[in-house]
Amino acid sequence: MKAGLRGAAAIPWLAAVLFILSFPVIASAGPPYITDDPEPVEYQHWEVYVASLFTKQPDAWTSTAPHLEVNYGPLQNLQVHVIAPLALYAPNKGATSYGYSDTELGTKFRFVQEGDWMPQIGTYPMLELPTGSHSRNLGSGYLQMFLPIWLQKSMGKWTAYGGGGYWINPGPQNHNWYFTGLVIQRQVLPNLTPGIEIFHGIEEEVGGPHATGINLGLIWDLSGLHHILLSAGPAFDGQNQLQGYFAYILTFGP
Repeated sequence: MKAGLRGAAAIPWLAAVLFILSFPVIASAGPPYITDDPEPVEYQHWEVYVASLFTKQPDAWTSTAPHLEVNYGPLQNLQVHVIAPLALYAPNKGATSYGYSDTELGTKFRFVQEGDWMPQIGTYPMLELPTGSHSRNLGSGYLQMFLPIWLQKSMGKWTAYGGGGYWINPGPQNHNWYFTGLVIQRQVLPNLTPGIEIFHGIEEEVGGPHATGINLGLIWDLSGLHHILLSAGPAFDGQNQLQGYFAYILTFGP
């Protein structure tokens, strides 16, 4: 779980060493932001998300409607992850599509613990299984893989985390691509943590646009079990004009 959900915080100077991330249309990373962190779910604890991720493009709206995400900590410093999404593709012209999209599997592993000056560091490789219909714009049609490195540092009520990764993106006119991202959060109340994210990625298709944007987000801990997460923001270039995220999370464990 993110530091904000457990009351942790972070340090603004880490912004100098963390960069920006890009935005896949269906896949999600570190709720409520696109950028992820290296902090796994606690040992034998669960996170269950019911969420929706949307983007506005010039010619269509795309959204998970909704998706179910489950994270579990089977070992110390290790998290397993699955997302099972329903997706909506609503073009300005033509037929709307709705159905099951690509399934996401991942494993987060933290290999450096946070110290006085050392950030915690981890990796979170993911597989995107082509379970959605590519012809109906509900999936990529190909197996994709994401290989990232994430960092996080805390001080007082501040949290900064981010990093970047490499997408293996097969398919006609597709190519592999990089992205980076940064989130800075501040805990303003014991149960309320707003934040800001900047992200950037190179083109996913031959001759396609880069993607750059910003999100404002909020983590609201209703209790130790129940949480609300949300974010939204504009894109400055690329196909996406707007992106957003909303989730209810149930967290529990021994």
